[in-house]
Amino acid sequence: MAETCSFDIVSEVNLQEADNAVNQAKKELSQRYDFRNSKASVDLDRNAKELILIADDDTKLQALTDILCTKMVKRGISLKSLVFGEPQRAFEGTMRQKVEITMGIPKEKAKDLVKIIKEFNSKIQAQIEGEKLKVSSGKKDELQAVIAHLKAIDFPLALNFCNYR
Repeated sequence: MAETCSFDIVSEVNLQEADNAVNQAKKELSQRYDFRNSKASVDLDRNAKELILIADDDTKLQALTDILCTKMVKRGISLKSLVFGEPQRAFEGTMRQKVEITMGIPKEKAKDLVKIIKEFNSKIQAQIEGEKLKVSSGKKDELQAVIAHLKAIDFPLALNFCNYR
């Protein structure tokens, strides 16, 4: 019997790296001249998997978003895994924005991924297992080609490849 090789496709965010990015953003906030004496802050709620941005006005909220996005990218977190909510008025005239950290591959997106993999190479097996995808084939070269193909396309989710065997 031929040995089959496989890997998993997941969409996960390392929350420790997200925490590190938030701490770096807070440090930059405390050092920037344009944020002196402002109510700007950024907090990570690990349980709800969301960030809460607070700033004095729209301009500072946009600057805070830019700082946070820069720190996230430097820590290896894809911006595709962040879903920015609508900015809302909060207490004392400040602006508040929630940013959801998405994890897992929804069923519709998983079906799209299976379709992309089947169109790329019909010999490769792809099956949906909850919020991840298991891809298997008899040849490792085919699996490596699938990984390269998926990295090359602009898929709307941040994809991670793990458990390669």
